Amino acid sequence: MKKYFWIMFTTLALAGSSCKKDFLELSTNPNVPSVGSPSLLLSGALKTSAAIVNGGGYTMYACWGGYLSWSTGYQPNVALVAYQVNSATFDVWTAPYLNLANYKAITTATTEPYFQAIAKIMTVYMYEGLVDNYNNVPYTQALQGTGNLNPAYDNGSAIYDDLLKQLDAAIVLIQNAPVSALNPGSSDIMYGGKMGNWLKFANTLKLRLALRQTNVSAKTGALKAAVAATATLGYIDATNPALVNPGYLSSDANGGQQSPLWITYGYTSNGSRQAFNQQYQANSYAAAALSVNNDPRSLVVYDTTGRKGLVLSTKFGQTTPPAGGAPSTFGAGVLKSPTMSATIMSAAEALFLQAEGVKSGYIPTGNAATLYNAGVTASFINDGFTAAQATTYLAVAANAYPTAGTDAQQEQAIITQKWKALAGYGSLEAYNELRRTGYPNDIPLSIYPGNSNTTNVARIPYPAVEYRSNAGNVAAQGTIDIFNSKIFWAK
Repeated sequence: MKKYFWIMFTTLALAGSSCKKDFLELSTNPNVPSVGSPSLLLSGALKTSAAIVNGGGYTMYACWGGYLSWSTGYQPNVALVAYQVNSATFDVWTAPYLNLANYKAITTATTEPYFQAIAKIMTVYMYEGLVDNYNNVPYTQALQGTGNLNPAYDNGSAIYDDLLKQLDAAIVLIQNAPVSALNPGSSDIMYGGKMGNWLKFANTLKLRLALRQTNVSAKTGALKAAVAATATLGYIDATNPALVNPGYLSSDANGGQQSPLWITYGYTSNGSRQAFNQQYQANSYAAAALSVNNDPRSLVVYDTTGRKGLVLSTKFGQTTPPAGGAPSTFGAGVLKSPTMSATIMSAAEALFLQAEGVKSGYIPTGNAATLYNAGVTASFINDGFTAAQATTYLAVAANAYPTAGTDAQQEQAIITQKWKALAGYGSLEAYNELRRTGYPNDIPLSIYPGNSNTTNVARIPYPAVEYRSNAGNVAAQGTIDIFNSKIFWAK
């Protein structure tokens, strides 16, 4: 069993964040490679990526980042509210690596350039998440199955460098594909085979990788040049957000066929509350932050049904329920329907990335204020409001982009609005930005009785499965201090 985890990288099993079987699953004997068509592999791999980033794996970041609190109807989750985190507490390692094996399987199953390019782009997307969670991880020696059961770790910064190269290679594959190249069509459950959108997504992901490293001053010049080199390709926006939908259904069959955010925080097809809908509730910080300065989003990000139109919330770590009734959970602005698309990258996030890119000189042309306003508008529309309501909100001086402000004030405005836009579905990205920039700069720590920690979690430890299966290489990473062992790009 010691080698089981790395042996599993030879399989095409589409592992999600739970052990339940679901539709589009390609589970097989973990010791025998499967053979599948590139189209089937692509659909399944994309569906699994969506389940990972929209499922419950990042709920700890939703709590530490100010969106959710542990339910006062349950015994306190001490690991979460008192930051007593260890290698057995969270595992957002296993599912991403299995998903990466899916994308590697695509690259070995076909030489078709569009399939190769999409697999490369999504491989970058998943590895970025692994580095953002754990810093140094197996990369150059990973995914070799029985060829290397104990892969060495690569430096997180070096991985980022290579991920940028892989995106450039994927862009070239798409641009140079012959007219006869096989289009993935409907098997591409994110963009339906529209390769121009994949170019823009790859370029937006490239921008995100570059901006994530703004604290690494030695790289700034090279990163700006890398972004500028492909800036003319454009970026995703409100017309082409990165959304996955394989045909989600309002059905509990096969472990649940609903959209992953719904199946995590929403309801079963007969109306029963899902587990996380019961275990987590509205955090008072976000409930307040999304309601100040004529912001209406709090009332849809959180549920007010049966609560006299109010959001009933608790501070993170609070053990007594809120006055006035049952606490709020996520509302209709987040949980739109059981068949809603799953977000890989939203329009709002992409537009705020572009606003920062222009502001900081990574993107050579454009207007930061215009992109900022477009990001706010995309957030409002995503939450069910109108563009006119976004315009009214932006007319309030406190919400407007500080064109005449300092660089720090402009960064704070962009990242704070991004945090508001990511409420409910983008907890990892919001927490990444908190660790990178320090914004929002007033997110409170847990008030759980006896908690004495004065700083938020800097990173989570490597999971127990890695200590069992790759002990020597993980031990070489040294002792992980969850408050002081930072991701290489962190402030």
